[in-house]
Amino acid sequence: MALTREQTIELGSAIEARRHALLSEIREDVARARGEQFGELAGPAPDAGDESVARLIADLDQAEVARELDELRAIEAARQRFADGRYGVCVECGSEIDYARLRANPAAIRCIDCQRRHEKTHLNPGGSSL
Repeated sequence: MALTREQTIELGSAIEARRHALLSEIREDVARARGEQFGELAGPAPDAGDESVARLIADLDQAEVARELDELRAIEAARQRFADGRYGVCVECGSEIDYARLRANPAAIRCIDCQRRHEKTHLNPGGSSL
């Protein structure tokens, strides 16, 4: 069943709200990372432990920004699908993505069945490592 006008408006608003929130978070995270000097994180006379903690904090900050950028790319792609009239259509099978799934993840590109198949195929391609 195709999305109703109300559902389309709601999902479009959710996409825009998440986009604005992500942009704000990214700006704040980058500004904070630029403001935190290694010496401030490690302390005035860092030892090896202090240095490793400072590096860990910096790495976690970078990982957070990377995750937010990935999500922003997915949101931007959803906005483009919206503009092109392809929003809510599974990229794998071409069927409609369920409204409940789009509410939970407005950037979803696959229906739930195709997403499960994708995860089984691509998330653990080498099989068990034991």
